[in-house]
Amino acid sequence: MKSTTKRKYWSIISPNMPAAKVAELARQQESAGLAGTYSCQVYGPPFTALGAAATSTSRMHLATGIAIALTRSPFETAMAAIDLDHLSEGRFILGLGSSVKSWTGGIFGMPYEKPVAQLREAIEVIRKVIALSHTGTLTQHKGTYYQFDFSELQPPPPPLRTRVPIWIAALRGAMTQLGAEIGDGVIGHPVWTVDWLREVIVKDIKKGLDRSHRQRSDIEVNTWLWTTPNTDRRKSIEDARAVVAFYAGVAQYEPFFAAHGYAEVCKKLQHGVQQGSYKSVTHLVPDEMAERFVLAGTPDEVRNRLEPMWEFIDSVALLPPLYTLSQEEIQSYFHTIGETFYSDL
Repeated sequence: MKSTTKRKYWSIISPNMPAAKVAELARQQESAGLAGTYSCQVYGPPFTALGAAATSTSRMHLATGIAIALTRSPFETAMAAIDLDHLSEGRFILGLGSSVKSWTGGIFGMPYEKPVAQLREAIEVIRKVIALSHTGTLTQHKGTYYQFDFSELQPPPPPLRTRVPIWIAALRGAMTQLGAEIGDGVIGHPVWTVDWLREVIVKDIKKGLDRSHRQRSDIEVNTWLWTTPNTDRRKSIEDARAVVAFYAGVAQYEPFFAAHGYAEVCKKLQHGVQQGSYKSVTHLVPDEMAERFVLAGTPDEVRNRLEPMWEFIDSVALLPPLYTLSQEEIQSYFHTIGETFYSDL
């Protein structure tokens, strides 16, 4: 098991705040001893908030968690990564994921055919652009999913680093293997459980590493975990229930929840989502399902439940359910998470 003295915690910043507040929040996170912070993409691009965070920090990593890779050109993603690496003086990490078909293909309206293969090719282009765009040697890329003609590209200024770290977000096997094979890190989904880590993810990571003849130490495994530490245990479970309904109500997540024994609950939740909203069927999530996919319970219980995961992960982002709680509840949970986990940093 990894030494407690080297445990690394991450948090998150929101792009939906004034720049001064983003900068102040990032400064507080760095002062608390956090290893890094994420800006996520739900709607708009996740890059802007990290620019503000770079102005008030000097040590902490700044990462997209995640940038939905298939919603924009890999060339644009590469340019954004170069810019943020300059702004942060080499502290930027490009977190990429494919999201789900209903989001990338439906809401964003972008091609979503074979997301693992598409993401693999997008990363190939991104790395090529970062490494070579300033040299004038880029010519063409003729791939399965992307076609580029760089013959008239005017070389931009050199990047700070010709290889920006790329972490790949994963829920299940193929994407986890891709992250271990070609990524510099894997970002675990916030509904991962310790059993899923032990019985499934560890094997998938090894498969990916074996393909590229790399060692476990060559990548960082950073997982998000939804967390509701509360002295009111009943309130903790209630606050966990909605975010489980949010994910289990999406058809593409059904195999993951079915692997844990919740196929029938998923079907009921999906039906409810199709009729209206996940909020209307939150009550269908059993207590034990809510507790299984969220670190719920008292602060001591949450701390004890996290402990076994350190055998398999290098760092963790402990987050309250951001999509399903009020801002007041979110802030209260962030405070409790800090008191519970960051006091020894």
